[in-house]
Amino acid sequence: MGDHIVRGEDFVQKSEKKLSGWGLFGSKYEDAADLFEKAANAFKLGKSWDQAGAVYVKLADSHLKEIAELYEQEQNLEQAIVYYEKACDLFQSEEVTTSANQCKQKIAQFAAQLERYQKAVEIYEEIVRQSLNNNLLKYGVKGHLLNAGICQLCKSDVVAINNALERYEELDPTFSGTREYKLLADLAAAVDEEDVAKFTDAIKEFDSMTQLDAWKTTLLLRVKEALKAKELEEDDLT
Repeated sequence: MGDHIVRGEDFVQKSEKKLSGWGLFGSKYEDAADLFEKAANAFKLGKSWDQAGAVYVKLADSHLKEIAELYEQEQNLEQAIVYYEKACDLFQSEEVTTSANQCKQKIAQFAAQLERYQKAVEIYEEIVRQSLNNNLLKYGVKGHLLNAGICQLCKSDVVAINNALERYEELDPTFSGTREYKLLADLAAAVDEEDVAKFTDAIKEFDSMTQLDAWKTTLLLRVKEALKAKELEEDDLT
């Protein structure tokens, strides 16, 4: 009986190792699900019903994330969000923080693409608060704060972005010395001054050293287009 439980625990470890790897849709979920099935069967043979039940919850987690990624591939962002949220809830209930955070990042990313900027901001800030106390996750904080700041810019509220920058400095005192902070501060100033050229220069300066990904570029282009529209509107009035 004890051997079955040891085997079950070994299968669980292997399954979680499969799931913890970051990546897009692939065979890792099928592999993890197969290992979870083996773990559950081993626990049942060992008559460890609680452990078998917990494994079936993990099995559901991996399938929910797989469904979310299928919707993502089809560009059905609404449904992808629904299933990433379900997967996230289950991962959190099982205290699988890394997998839960991966789901949250996807939810925030898609929320912003659908112009639900406040939702995206709140998720990124939540990830930051959780990551600051975790040595393994701490390295990603400045990236999450940059994402949150870009979503703030999309809301076209200068007061909100400046308040956010102050809040981010309080959350992580090292952030104010980063290039990510400088970019957000420069962009906020450009938005405040309604200066399209200054906005573009700030992006070029940052991008020359750290290339912005397609998601950030798309959102920043939205902000730039809004600035241009404002500039044209004012020209028409003069």
